[in-house]
Amino acid sequence: MRPESSIEAERIAESFLSSAVGGPRGSRRRGRFHTLRVADVRPLTDAAVEVTFAIPEELRGDYDYLAGQHVALRTILDGQEVRRSYSLCRAIDAGGGGDGPQTISVAIKRDLGGRFSTWAQTELKPGDELDVMSPQGSFTSALADLDGRHVAGIAAGSGITPLMALAATVLARSETSRFTLVYTNRSSTDVMFVEELSELKDRYPTRLALHHVLSREQRTAPLLSGRIDEERLRRIFDALVFPETVDEWFLCGPFDLVQLCRDTLEDVGVDSAHIRYELFTTGEPAAASGSSGRPVVVREGADVWRLEFTLDGSSATVESPVDAHESILNAALRVRPDVPFACAGGVCGTCRARLVEGSVAMTENYALEPDELERGYVLTCQSHPKTDRVVVDYDV
Repeated sequence: MRPESSIEAERIAESFLSSAVGGPRGSRRRGRFHTLRVADVRPLTDAAVEVTFAIPEELRGDYDYLAGQHVALRTILDGQEVRRSYSLCRAIDAGGGGDGPQTISVAIKRDLGGRFSTWAQTELKPGDELDVMSPQGSFTSALADLDGRHVAGIAAGSGITPLMALAATVLARSETSRFTLVYTNRSSTDVMFVEELSELKDRYPTRLALHHVLSREQRTAPLLSGRIDEERLRRIFDALVFPETVDEWFLCGPFDLVQLCRDTLEDVGVDSAHIRYELFTTGEPAAASGSSGRPVVVREGADVWRLEFTLDGSSATVESPVDAHESILNAALRVRPDVPFACAGGVCGTCRARLVEGSVAMTENYALEPDELERGYVLTCQSHPKTDRVVVDYDV
């Protein structure tokens, strides 16, 4: 809790310190949408596809990315704007050149009842166009030198997506680096990128350790059969992945598994600064959606919060009724449809802004790093006013 910034966090999940794999410490940049053409839609499993976008030459610099980052996709379904965020699944050198990538690829797994993922699975085809935001995110490595380093990842289901790019990049950037991957699914038919993982293992047979854990299918090794609970995870650390040998951890999947892994790793002595994590959201977002925010009526004489924000060098003001309990993002969208956001769940960090004046309560945070919190950044999708006047800056 930081008294100098006046940010009250009712629930803050500490995020990870991060930077580029094999490169200088990464920094966030404002995400901007561009319309890209779908170059390919490739089935991965019965419930997942890989979607590849072609990058025009003039935009390649905008889509240069780091292994582990994600993009937001935006389209209109049934007359309503829908946004979803997906991790980039290919190594940063794939399909690219010195001026940025020629293509980028994401993996989309169908969620039960998910409008966007179901549409992508059944209707999206090459030649279609979608709005794609420039790459965002800090699920990247803090290791400037990969020589002799050991990186480990634990993924569940579609959580393999960013780890595919991270593993390929770590192994390609150094002849002495190692990567250990524990990947859990219900059955072998649910395994995404099965061919790519096999090819990666063939390419780096001594430096990539790959362990498939199946919760509903019997494997030869009993340790790799069944759901990963605390007992099984500790046995994995005792027999397959020795925490004392790992320089950096990446965890990606549903909240319960990621939290179990974080707690267990810290319990066996792993410094939390060496653990990076990313959560995958499913289903419909619970907060702002579309391009105009949740409808709110400002009644005459009602108590209001005054919200001021700067975006692309232009300032705007909006009043938010106290009894509406709306987020800063929702209020801002009512007067500026171009305010950046994607997941609206405190996970992706796209709506990040700096709190300049006033106080807010931030409900959830799974995206901001500790140093960003120290510098006064908030997730506007999760921030609610606590003072009469709140000022935020999206441009800083």
